[in-house]
Amino acid sequence: MDWKGRRQSDNIEDERGSSPMGGGPLGGGGFRFPGGGLGGGGLSFRTIIVLVVIFLVLRAMGVDVIGLLQQSGALTGGSTSGSGYQQSDNSGGTAAPANDEMKQFVATVLADTEDTWTGIFKSMGQTYTDPKLVLFSGSFPSACGTASAATGPFYCPSDQKVYLDMAFFQQMKDQFGASGDFAQAYVIAHEVGHHVQDQLGILPKFNQARQTMSEVDANKMSVRIELQADCFAGIWGKFTQQKGILQQGDLEEALNAAQQIGDDTLQKRSQGYVVPDSFNHGTSAQRMKWFKQGFDSGKLSDCDTLNNPV
Repeated sequence: MDWKGRRQSDNIEDERGSSPMGGGPLGGGGFRFPGGGLGGGGLSFRTIIVLVVIFLVLRAMGVDVIGLLQQSGALTGGSTSGSGYQQSDNSGGTAAPANDEMKQFVATVLADTEDTWTGIFKSMGQTYTDPKLVLFSGSFPSACGTASAATGPFYCPSDQKVYLDMAFFQQMKDQFGASGDFAQAYVIAHEVGHHVQDQLGILPKFNQARQTMSEVDANKMSVRIELQADCFAGIWGKFTQQKGILQQGDLEEALNAAQQIGDDTLQKRSQGYVVPDSFNHGTSAQRMKWFKQGFDSGKLSDCDTLNNPV
């Protein structure tokens, strides 16, 4: 994917290195990309007690612990987008600067989705409102609960933001065998696809309807919602292809990613068997089918997974 040197979106909120307290796990109608689970973290109760004891001992010795922490930057808040300074990551090392290449890549893909959907909505006599995309590391609060490495990328309709820990891209490569920049772009385009559904009024109706559904029926409807987001991501891919920036093998990267994160493939990998009634994103074959359908057609009308067999 030839993405360098192209327009980048201003709708990036870079919160990497900032870890304010959030409330509860992902919920409230958030739409998560499957395959999350990069590992948690956090301090154990015993570790907290030890740190408190050390703090009290040092203070009794006259050491200004708070001052030292402030000087080291440990007590400073998260940066704003484009600040350019280095941020601390969860491992105690140094995260990438705010203008690093991966952020530029995400901002470029997001800009492409903005161009694509602004044009499509305009052709329908409607106005597309761009979503914000929040980059975070470790965990970060959203209106749908706490975004974390364990939840994976997701869209929150309550605040109309996409949340992304870019460590997920490494997980895609290492754990799922889904590498390549167009595979990564597919993840972003899928979550933006949920925003498109929100703009079209599809998500609000689904969130209301599933409150009275059984778990099995809600899962079946969720599959249709997710497959439509895949199809919408394919539409974005079609417009990207028309710009002449796709390279040989890009489409195969996206289709491979869709295959690797199908419910059946993920369940076989994790537990050795599948439970179809628990599927909530679609099988590998379904995900590949609907992304390819959007890519081949480029039309919203061909992404009606709600009223057609999936």
